[in-house]
Amino acid sequence: MRVAIVTESFLPTVNGVTNSVVKVLDHLRDAGHDAIVICPAAGAPTHYRGFPVHAVPAIAYRQFPVGLPSPHMHRLIAAFAPDVVHAASPFLLGAQALATANRLNIPSVAIFQTDVAGYAKRNRLGPATNLAWKLVRWVHEGADLNLVPSSASHADLTAAGVPRLARWGRGVDVKRYHPNTKHGAAATALRARLAPKGEVVIGYVGRIAPEKQLERFAALRGLSGISIALVGDGPAEPAVRVALAGMPVTWLGRLDGDELAAAYASFDIFVHTGAEETFGQTLQEAHAAGLPVVAPRAGGPIDLISDGADGYLFDPDDDSTLCTLVEDLVVSAELRQRMGEAGRRKVHATTWHSVCEELLGHYGTVIQARYPLSGLLTSRFSVSKAPLTSSSRSGTIN
Repeated sequence: MRVAIVTESFLPTVNGVTNSVVKVLDHLRDAGHDAIVICPAAGAPTHYRGFPVHAVPAIAYRQFPVGLPSPHMHRLIAAFAPDVVHAASPFLLGAQALATANRLNIPSVAIFQTDVAGYAKRNRLGPATNLAWKLVRWVHEGADLNLVPSSASHADLTAAGVPRLARWGRGVDVKRYHPNTKHGAAATALRARLAPKGEVVIGYVGRIAPEKQLERFAALRGLSGISIALVGDGPAEPAVRVALAGMPVTWLGRLDGDELAAAYASFDIFVHTGAEETFGQTLQEAHAAGLPVVAPRAGGPIDLISDGADGYLFDPDDDSTLCTLVEDLVVSAELRQRMGEAGRRKVHATTWHSVCEELLGHYGTVIQARYPLSGLLTSRFSVSKAPLTSSSRSGTIN
């Protein structure tokens, strides 16, 4: 199978979109498929795992490169002649890629991953919120299949009139993020630094950006016996430092690989504060590490947390509930252990291998729908059983 992946974000930028794309490319390489990557030019490598990476012009916005449509896109896709076009979190580049796929009669899959409309609403942009949803619908109408990561995203896109929806989640590295990592030297040393007096460590991992709403940690001010550890960097760090001034906060910066695994292992509780997550990958990683997770009752966390079993969901409109739920966990090591074990059991089978195999099934769905007599599909690329909704385009899935 030949896959053209057009992504709005790629290495060296590290975020949820990049991480998912890298995991998909790893799986394609390991399974013997062929691929190309088209992404914004911002220090991108020329190859990844032997796959060529083609960079297109980009402009910077909030420390992110935003790829610009380019005639080169059409030529790249046409020359590669893929069996399917994969648009990751499509915006400007993704919209052009989907239009190109349709002109070339190539099946396409679009991955919804960024809550653009939620950003407009949070910033009180008024009419821009409706405009954002219209933009999302316009982009995704071009895809043969739109994959959403959560029930909340599915409901939002259905309400916005986006057609041909199916669910596709994310995998987690259950070997790297493991409860036993806390016994390693790196985690032990970090733990001693974060909790020299035996404090309960409350951790966060992710970008420090406005949509992550890290100022909510101020609701924990005055809670005794705690230490807060923030992993990540981003444009909102100065504002968050001001909001959390005087609190027991350790800023660990951006971590990855074994250092990130050691950070999770040094935590007792994981707290996520942003209410605009379409999925919530760090919540899965925290579960894999055996941590109870506290997050807003909004978006992706609703699917990832079984409230009261492996963590808590707090009212995103009432930060005092965040403090109350965190305090429950701070005072009870037994509760933390029970919830942490439940979270680990939940994600144990959610590997990237299984999730990427599911994605191959979605590729098979759109290929078979556009080319019913194609001999490309084999049992290895079985058609996904996920239900499709709101189909409207003649000649595609219905």
